[in-house]
Amino acid sequence: MSYTTVWEVPDGLWNQIKQVLPREKRKGTVGRPALPNRQVLNGILFVLRSGCQWKGLKKEWYGASSSLHKRFQEWNKSGLWKKIYRLIVKYYQKKRRIQWKWQAVDSKMVSAPLGGDLTGPNPTDRAKSGSKRHIWVDQRGAPLSIRVTAANAHDVTEIMNLINRPIVCRPKPVYKVQHLCADKAYDSEDVRTKLRKRNITPHIRKRDYGNSDPTPPPLESEKHPARRWVVERTLSWQNDFRSLRTRWAKKSVNWLAFIYLACTLILWKMCAHD
Repeated sequence: MSYTTVWEVPDGLWNQIKQVLPREKRKGTVGRPALPNRQVLNGILFVLRSGCQWKGLKKEWYGASSSLHKRFQEWNKSGLWKKIYRLIVKYYQKKRRIQWKWQAVDSKMVSAPLGGDLTGPNPTDRAKSGSKRHIWVDQRGAPLSIRVTAANAHDVTEIMNLINRPIVCRPKPVYKVQHLCADKAYDSEDVRTKLRKRNITPHIRKRDYGNSDPTPPPLESEKHPARRWVVERTLSWQNDFRSLRTRWAKKSVNWLAFIYLACTLILWKMCAHD
């Protein structure tokens, strides 16, 4: 059977990730028959894309929602979602090569009505409970590192956590100097110093501290074209998955698992454009 819709895992992606999924229960063994891994994965993908509750899944499509949710939790506890994400990043490296010369970093705040760990007052939403997605991308916008924090976490305190924890090891410098683009939320001399120690040239828009001049402050280097838009595009792609627009998961690890799966699908789509 061929899977071609956005609600089902593509055949090519399935062939890549089925090798890391747990072995399926053999037919004829003792106990109730287990749901096939691909059927479970399609049900989880439906929750990710639609933003519905687990009990909103149609049993005739994917099986019992309680079984799907239990399998999701088991796979998450075993670190499977991060393993799948890492696998597809390596596949992206093989197919298109990670573009390390120019990188970008940004974050997105979302509401978290049910609260939970890693939530805090959202300064852009009347201090309501919220969380923040942080991502670091390569020159094309491929996500290389992901973090989840409370909505009131400062970007300057998280940028080095992203840079220091890529999903795959950074190679020995292919380029003499690498570049990193960021907006004024990352404006910090301490951040600039730490980046330069890693042979990364920061391109961070500076804050306007009471300057009456309406002209926006220039970037640190005006000789390069705009490149930060790729991270904003990737954040927009993530918003296509409704479960990432609003955090309904009380446990941050469950929400992070959805982000890993969304980034896996984004990377697969980027590989298909080769």
